[in-house]
Amino acid sequence: MTKQIEIRTASVLGSNMAYREAGAEGAPVALFLHGNPTSSHIWRNILPLVSPVAHCIAPDLIGFGQSGKPDIAYRFFDHVRYLDALIDELGISSAYLVAQDWGTALAFHLAARRPELVRGLAFMEFIRPMPTWQDFHHTDVPEEQDHAEAARAVFRKFRTPGEGEAMILEANAFVERVLPGGIVRKLAEDEMAPYRAPFPTPESRRPVLAFPRELPIAGEPADVYATLQSAHAALAASSYPKLLFSGTPGALVAPEFAERFAAWLKHCALVRLGAGLHFLQEDHPEAIGRSVAGWIAGIEAMRPQLAA
Repeated sequence: MTKQIEIRTASVLGSNMAYREAGAEGAPVALFLHGNPTSSHIWRNILPLVSPVAHCIAPDLIGFGQSGKPDIAYRFFDHVRYLDALIDELGISSAYLVAQDWGTALAFHLAARRPELVRGLAFMEFIRPMPTWQDFHHTDVPEEQDHAEAARAVFRKFRTPGEGEAMILEANAFVERVLPGGIVRKLAEDEMAPYRAPFPTPESRRPVLAFPRELPIAGEPADVYATLQSAHAALAASSYPKLLFSGTPGALVAPEFAERFAAWLKHCALVRLGAGLHFLQEDHPEAIGRSVAGWIAGIEAMRPQLAA
């Protein structure tokens, strides 16, 4: 299924970023942004479905996948800098943004700063400023409360100096436990191998540890929290087309929250995928791929009429 995907590398800010590419160069760009601890590998079964209607580009964020690991802090703002530089290096002047997890925070921030770049936004399991810890993994379903509380306890430990290092750097818990724990089906060994490959040593896992400590929860970290508040305000005011995917019960985004959020936004359609947790691309690649392709094709068909 992946034979038409090519993996390329671009020189970016003194390091290099890998990206998967598929589809015709003359077509509108679809930029796929992954989260923690994954890579463009998570889009492997989705890109072939979208490539007939778009020039698909799926980068490995700096420090992830086959991209370089420069000596940086791997804060959210580092990822912003490297992604901006990659977009400029590849000459992307407009794109559909397709994002999950930290990819959504990057997409929202990018859209707030460069609205002229955004043709549309498709997103799932998204990052947002959470006023309290109860908003992280929030659910209204009583049967899910214990699981949500357990997730909050684990992420508090990830953010605790010493504990986070032991769990993520030494035990590789994010790759070995959080990743499979966020997928309904069981990944085969050959599917897990590309997720494990970038992180063979404690030092190589520093980018994975940085992200949970950047989650904007209860006002901390203050700079990320404020930046994503602004980005979400811009998202609410925006009029470009949007497509929100939700799984049941979800993880960061419960179905009932997805419903409210989609209704709150302008021009946002909601796609309910069925059984799913956090890494929805692994459980529903076909539904996501076909929905995104149809959505892009529909918008592109309308564009000449809108311009007339």
